[in-house]
Amino acid sequence: MELRYGILSTSSIAPRFVAAVRACGKGEIVALSSRTLEKAQEKAAAWDIPKAYGAHEELLKDEDVNIVYISNVNTAHYPWAKAALEAGKHVICEKPCTTTEAQTKELYALAREKGLFFMEAQKMLFLPAVLAVKERLADLGQITMAELSHSFAASYNGWMFDAAAGGGPLLSSGIYAVQLMAWLFGAITDIRGMASKLDTGVEWQYILTGETESGVLFSAKNSTKATLDNTCRIFGEKGYVELPNYWKARKAIFHIDGKETVLEFPCEHELVYEAAHIAVCLEKGLLNSPVITEEISVEGIRAIEKVKANW
Repeated sequence: MELRYGILSTSSIAPRFVAAVRACGKGEIVALSSRTLEKAQEKAAAWDIPKAYGAHEELLKDEDVNIVYISNVNTAHYPWAKAALEAGKHVICEKPCTTTEAQTKELYALAREKGLFFMEAQKMLFLPAVLAVKERLADLGQITMAELSHSFAASYNGWMFDAAAGGGPLLSSGIYAVQLMAWLFGAITDIRGMASKLDTGVEWQYILTGETESGVLFSAKNSTKATLDNTCRIFGEKGYVELPNYWKARKAIFHIDGKETVLEFPCEHELVYEAAHIAVCLEKGLLNSPVITEEISVEGIRAIEKVKANW
């Protein structure tokens, strides 16, 4: 199947996805849309995309586009993913897929009804470093604990602390931690957390604690002010493994029986593995990814919703 992508939004991650599609050599970027024609034309010229639309509705009407990549603000994922599916387009929707479990289930169901491919763009689970950790978990012996930390300056996204846009690091970054834990160790059976919030009620940092069905206890923390070490560590009887910058990991460091082993996977575009996987899925005629399954998408947002409800 020839993939002809339409890029819905000129967000900061969009050019990275465009570069990844081109790097994997599977798919063509044919159009882009933004909320204004001027912005769309500016970015289309910068990213070498032939067509620019000043409204997302126009992109969805383009018959050349058969797959849409959605990367606007968090609360806009659901309505535009739904609109794209109803327009007969395959959909790749940036994480978090939606802001509620019900919305996520609805999109997967709609895609099945329409016979269209739908996937949450969770790049982390395609990274060779992360896959290497999963393949070698048994080397750690019985795994009982994990800790994850992540910090970033939120200034590059003006909507990050806008509640109406789905702002706050929990939705944007906490989804990495909870989906990684669920993917490695099974469903999250308990999760809770504490947060520091602005007057608007949007958090600017948080700490989560949780447990998976396999009995692994984990903690996950994120801050937009404090500088954390940006690492996932998984602990077992025989040692532990580190994933520096786990959401975009290029290496895995195993510490087993006092011996350190470093596995490195350099790459220019970390989204290239995700882009290649999408192409394979569509070549096979799949409606969902066997990696980013509906269960993983639902598990992630369910955990986020539970934390927010507790807050």
